[in-house]
Amino acid sequence: MIRFIFRLLAYVALSLSIIAAVLDAARSVGASQIVMTSLQNSWQSISPSSLVFAETGIKTHFYPVLWDPFMLFVLETPTFIVFALIAFLFYAIGYKRENGAGRFAAR
Repeated sequence: MIRFIFRLLAYVALSLSIIAAVLDAARSVGASQIVMTSLQNSWQSISPSSLVFAETGIKTHFYPVLWDPFMLFVLETPTFIVFALIAFLFYAIGYKRENGAGRFAAR
């Protein structure tokens, strides 16, 4: 059941990654140059209050130095890359490994 949830989250994150990539591709064609929207710009356009809430929450409840080098780097990364990495991590967690003995080994 847990594997199913992680795989489902991976498919949702992959879908969001593909949507963000298509939007960036359409904007790139329209602008006649490569346009990659950062996660911060995407998040800001969807819900600016939750971005401020996340920043204050990380700075007050977690290690405050975590925001400046790590989170700012993640927020400046293009949206489709962030969601593709999240999809990969969820899929890797939910991946069912094959039996190490082999397919035709006696059990």
